[in-house]
Amino acid sequence: MPLIHVALRAGKPEAYREAILDSLYRALREALDVPEDDQFMTISEHAPGNFRHGTAYGVQRGDDLVYITITVFNTRTPEQKKALFRRIADLLGESPGIRPEDVFVVIADAPKENWSVGHGLQFA
Repeated sequence: MPLIHVALRAGKPEAYREAILDSLYRALREALDVPEDDQFMTISEHAPGNFRHGTAYGVQRGDDLVYITITVFNTRTPEQKKALFRRIADLLGESPGIRPEDVFVVIADAPKENWSVGHGLQFA
């Protein structure tokens, strides 16, 4: 049950934003085998003055940079995470056409007891 937040510069059309969400969902299904219709995702758009990046770590990022934060159960292996990073970059390259240099992903692990997915009940 991943929870995803994407941050990007404002101004992209709805179809572009939908393609990001669709590609992320596909990557999660393929790399982490998440259940069908497990789609808990948001996008926030930021004015250029509120969205900054640099070239740290030898990566030449551009204005199409997307920051992707994925919170998942702490049961994922390093191999699964590595496969997810690669699949996200590949699929976002296909649709909506984001360069791999502009795909910045962070995975945050959280134990299941830290989740409530409805009704105020702890995830079991």
